[in-house]
Amino acid sequence: MAALYNKKPAIEIKGREDEIWSGYGPIAQELLRSTNEGQKFILTIECYPTVRVEEIVEGLRLRLNPAKVVYAELAAKNQGQIEDMIERYVTDDRVFGYMAPFAIGDFYDQAKLVQLQNEIEAVTEGLILVIGTGATLVATGDVLIYADMARWEIQQRYRSREFGNWLADNHAEDILRKYKRGFFIEWRAADRLKRDVLPQADYYLDTNAQDDPKLLSKDALFEGFKQAVRRPFRLVPYFDPGVWGGQWLEEKIGLDKREHPYAWGFDGVPEENSVYLQYGATHVEVPSINLVFFEPKALLGEKVYARFGAEFPIRFDFLDTIGGQPLSLQVHPLTDYIRKNFGMFYTQDESYYMLDAVPGATVYLGVKEGIDPNAMLADLERAQAGDVSFPAEQYINVFPAKKHDHFMIPAGTVHCSGTGGMVLEISATPYIFTFKLWDWDRLGLDGKPRPVHLEHGRQNIQWDRSTSWVESNLVNPILKIGEGEGWTEEKTGLHELEFIETRRHWFSEVVPHHTEGGVQMLNLIEGEEAVVESPSNAFEPFIVRYAETFIVPAAVGEYTIRPTEGNQGERYGTIKAYVR
Repeated sequence: MAALYNKKPAIEIKGREDEIWSGYGPIAQELLRSTNEGQKFILTIECYPTVRVEEIVEGLRLRLNPAKVVYAELAAKNQGQIEDMIERYVTDDRVFGYMAPFAIGDFYDQAKLVQLQNEIEAVTEGLILVIGTGATLVATGDVLIYADMARWEIQQRYRSREFGNWLADNHAEDILRKYKRGFFIEWRAADRLKRDVLPQADYYLDTNAQDDPKLLSKDALFEGFKQAVRRPFRLVPYFDPGVWGGQWLEEKIGLDKREHPYAWGFDGVPEENSVYLQYGATHVEVPSINLVFFEPKALLGEKVYARFGAEFPIRFDFLDTIGGQPLSLQVHPLTDYIRKNFGMFYTQDESYYMLDAVPGATVYLGVKEGIDPNAMLADLERAQAGDVSFPAEQYINVFPAKKHDHFMIPAGTVHCSGTGGMVLEISATPYIFTFKLWDWDRLGLDGKPRPVHLEHGRQNIQWDRSTSWVESNLVNPILKIGEGEGWTEEKTGLHELEFIETRRHWFSEVVPHHTEGGVQMLNLIEGEEAVVESPSNAFEPFIVRYAETFIVPAAVGEYTIRPTEGNQGERYGTIKAYVR
């Protein structure tokens, strides 16, 4: 089963195959079609932070021979001004900041912008290239290109120290702090600008692969968005090592061996993942959040969009502790707390679905009956100080976990996966808001202690989530609610305190489904390969393989899932999540 997992899924886009250009040579030829030799012409390239600006300039310079290159960031405020402006939102914490309200224009000095504009005005003929994050503040241009890249690629450039944060001289800074500044500050501002600028652009530039740019007409891009959100599709997955990583992902997914084992698998996080849009023989990598920004109603549905705005509220990811170590003991913030302290308007409710488990697998969940909260907190503080190891089993319930068990984890519930589990984590999207309480006396892969947030944790632990309540409410609350020929539907959660509903289908024949006007996210939890189809042939049959997560947009409406030909009669299973 494992070898079938598709690590590079693509969405085929039809009818726009002649509107894509690969490499700087063909891209320059396409751009030259818009220019008249000798006449003044402004080419503006608006860039997402961490785009390799110099690569683009050098790739186009010899081919376009610009009379002048204008770097937009020369008009930015100085670092001291920027640090003062963002200080309240960055905070001193290594992990957590506050969601910032800034626009890209807030980082610019108006007098410096006028100076650059005057320099452009002084050029009387030839091509002027204006480029950078905020280039459109300098000049809209005769031709406008939006240069974009995936969030995961940004993180790789942070880690390699090729880049620091935008307008910051911090290439060598701790990756957690760089990610924090990206998450809370610059990506928010850049996304606001993208939503305004991209619909006005003439072209879209995929800059993910070094020296391998792909230019796409804006119309072809938006047609791709339109086609993508009217069929089931998958995101491009990525996998990351971690201190507690196991062996399941490497073995079952077929991943390259790494020095440190894989801990995480992300194949259902639209804010972080990307999508491949396939135009003929060429694919363009696009941050999947772009689908949310520019096709929110078709993707999310009217009700979900009305509730969450242009944000995808559900995520699926993998946590692998088979042959590895337990996750950190942790708790997630309550809604009021995350809103007050971090500027998020909903919180990280979640659940653990056991995609697989070995004998002896466990899940830590909720506090034991009758414990003394003050004693537990004191022991956590002593453990954090390095005086003792925290006696987790003395305070926290430890439940055996077997394949296909489902554990609910509403915010405020102490929890973690023990060893021996392959967890499909089904969660609300604010995914970095984990307050570690104890990390089993270990260091991170960087040799540093992993951040522990006892002060945040103590303010969010719900002490009444004790043994009897947890057993009644959070452990396998499975209820059969429907059946048909060759299929059974079960309600598996989540808890009524959480906004996500999950349904599991066991099937050996065709199963009817309907989006009911809202987006759905699913994973094939049992069976080698299944087919998702439209009864009205609204989309082509879509193949999904074991452990693959896929999205069914609200616009799809009615659909079915069945085993592949020749496998009818075998037991298959899906888990589906949607907003209640």
